[in-house]
Amino acid sequence: MSSEKLPTKFYNVGLSYKKADVKTRGAFSISKENQLLLLQEAKSKGIKGIIVMSTCNRTEITGFAKHPFELISLMVKYSNGNVEDFISVSSVTKNNEAVRHLFNIGTGLESQILGDYEIVGQLKQAYQQAKEQGTTNAYIERLMNSVLQASKEVKNKTNLSSGTTSVSYAAIQYLLNHFGSVDHKKIVVFGLGEIGKNTCKNLLEYTSNRNIHLVNRTKAKAEEFVKHHEGIFIGDADSLDSVMKDADVLIVATGASTPTINKTHLNTGKPIVVIDLAMPENVDRNVLEVGDVTLVNVDELSQITKRTLEARRNEIPAVEKILEKYKGEFDEWINHRKLVPAISALKESLKVIQQEEINFQSKKIKDLNIDHAEAVTNRMIQKITTQFVKHLKHDNTTVNQSIDVMSKVFNMQELCLNEDA
Repeated sequence: MSSEKLPTKFYNVGLSYKKADVKTRGAFSISKENQLLLLQEAKSKGIKGIIVMSTCNRTEITGFAKHPFELISLMVKYSNGNVEDFISVSSVTKNNEAVRHLFNIGTGLESQILGDYEIVGQLKQAYQQAKEQGTTNAYIERLMNSVLQASKEVKNKTNLSSGTTSVSYAAIQYLLNHFGSVDHKKIVVFGLGEIGKNTCKNLLEYTSNRNIHLVNRTKAKAEEFVKHHEGIFIGDADSLDSVMKDADVLIVATGASTPTINKTHLNTGKPIVVIDLAMPENVDRNVLEVGDVTLVNVDELSQITKRTLEARRNEIPAVEKILEKYKGEFDEWINHRKLVPAISALKESLKVIQQEEINFQSKKIKDLNIDHAEAVTNRMIQKITTQFVKHLKHDNTTVNQSIDVMSKVFNMQELCLNEDA
């Protein structure tokens, strides 16, 4: 088979907290701008379906390719990572395993904090971004809808997310453990992305502190947010230094590709706790050169919630049951899509055999009734294809293997195996 006709397969390539530390994940983080450029390049190269997701815990590209390196090269090009580092910490799955991986992510089983549903919102955003860029196809759209339906049922019918445990909440839990009470501490939240918003909400919900100072690059965005959240003071990035003078806590939730906080911001002459929720890290390690600075990152926060996680682990069987239901429905949809081209290809192959045999017999039998021969053989073709359909629809049938066998036996066209494997 020539390289131009290599079948495309469905791949997920990426890295996560499982193998990559904060620094490595930061190197492979892909900015929103670069995500758009990545999708546009993939589209120009003829990649029919692809989505990209980059969060504090993972960077992943999911889509169709002839070889996973097509996707890996895009990841390396649009991040600050390199192939050598990627190989040492990467995860590559294909076809059914890649599908299962997305279901695991969407239902909270792959979250760094088990059951954390912040990833679901990020997955939705990645999907929406791909749709807007025109890089989705019927397969990905059906898969993502199935994943999101499974996620909704898991959230509503299990206790996998019982007990508020997310990165943003873990920051609050850390402060409570560290100080005992934060009600009278001056807390500065820098950045108003999703994690910044959730951090502010958790501070208001789980503490009585109303001395929260929100600093954001776009002040108007912060003003809109505080309309619905009383007890927060706001300022733009230029006010950060003045706000920091008597701060007890700084929570950094900016989305920059380089550090937004360094030691010059922390020369306050008093102890301060700095929590870096950003990925890549947005707090320069040189802050530790300043006296009385406690620096905490997302990996350290994930260790706080072990008690809640034990209860959540008991929910895994119920979650997997829901997951298998929706994955089974998706598999059934895929199998149905394969039936039509497979049956058509089989029927065409049998028609060729039929015509060749009738032509051969007409030379041997002078008075052969061709119409009768065609009628009889047409009935045989119909019976064979009907039996094949029944076989493919049987619960214990492996559709891919069955179609592959029929393809080899009857020399069918292989296109039905090449797409959406």
